[in-house]
This record gives sequence, structure tokens and C-alpha cells, in this order.
Amino acid sequence: MKILFDLLPIILFFGAYKLAGSNDVAAHELASRWLGDGIPLTQAPILIATAVAILATCLQIGWVWWRHRKVDKMMWISLALITVLGGATLFFHNPDFIKWKPTALYWLFAIVLAGSALLLRKNLIRSMLEHQVRLPDPVWARLNIAWASFFLLMGGLNIYVAYSFSEDTWVNFKMFGGLGLMFLFVLGQGYYLSRHIEEEKTA
Repeated sequence: MKILFDLLPIILFFGAYKLAGSNDVAAHELASRWLGDGIPLTQAPILIATAVAILATCLQIGWVWWRHRKVDKMMWISLALITVLGGATLFFHNPDFIKWKPTALYWLFAIVLAGSALLLRKNLIRSMLEHQVRLPDPVWARLNIAWASFFLLMGGLNIYVAYSFSEDTWVNFKMFGGLGLMFLFVLGQGYYLSRHIEEEKTA
């Protein structure tokens, strides 16, 4: 249930885009009414979907704050990026800004993971997981590098898809491709960790 809640802005973005795309005339009228004239018919779906994602993220954080009186830093970062880049997309009627949002988030994670390890000598992956599993120091280091590299590659892949394929393909990739690759990477990490956990238990 928590996974669905965390993915709610992405799911609603995808749903709003598809719904608006299947009713392009009505979507164009709605976008023009709220965002001003001069919006191309083909841009209405991405603008509406962006507005829905911004609203969904704000409501999501509001709900978390109301229930727990605490919001994770990652959610605040996501809110900042969707507000700034999504807001720029709505203001300038330019979908390029929202297409950069996943890349900005991925690359920010990569910079934080790599920068903390190189400059502060702090392994953030270890800080998050060491209370659950015990691993040798070299394994923690490789794990941190793997996650930083994954986020770096995902950011580049998002931009490649955004500018090499149609907007509809990018939206599908954002919903299914990105999440699917993340799922496969986590499975791979789980298998890798299980081997070293078993080795430590038998040592």
C-alpha cells in the first residue's frame, strides 16, 4: 500500500496524460482556460498532466505531514523539483522542463551518494541499511558506487528517451520503464547482498 502511495503522483501524471490525450479538444479547452491562450493542441495533455502531478505531490506531502508531523527529505526534494520544473513547464508552455525533472532527481541522488563518500567519507547506503544487514566494508563501498552509478545512468537514459522518441513514449517510459528498471536493479542488489550475508553467517 505504501508503494502505491509513494507512486501516486507518477500514476496520476500518467493517467491524466492518457485521459487528456484521448480527449484532446476538451483538454485543449481546459488548458487554455487555466493557462492562457496560444497553447498548441498537442501540448495540452502534458500541461494538464504536469498540473495534476504538482497538485498530487502537494496533497501527498500534506497528508504525510498531517498523519506523522514529519516528511522525508526525499519527498521535499521531489516537491521542490516538480514545483520549479513543472511550474516552468506550465508558465512557459514548454514540456522540456518537466522532462528534465526525473533526470534532475536521479542526478541529485547520484551526486549526494558519490559526494558524501568522496568528500565526507560517509556511506549513505550503509547508513540507511546497516541496522538491517551486516556486510563487510568493501561490500558497502561497492553498494554505494552501484547506486550512484545506477542513478547517473537512469538520468541519462531519461533524457535520451525524452529527446529521441515521441512524448507518448517518454510518458510510458516514465511510468513503466523507469520503475521496471528500478525493480530489476533492486532485485539484483538483493541477490548480491544475500550472497555476502550468507558468506558472513558461515564465516
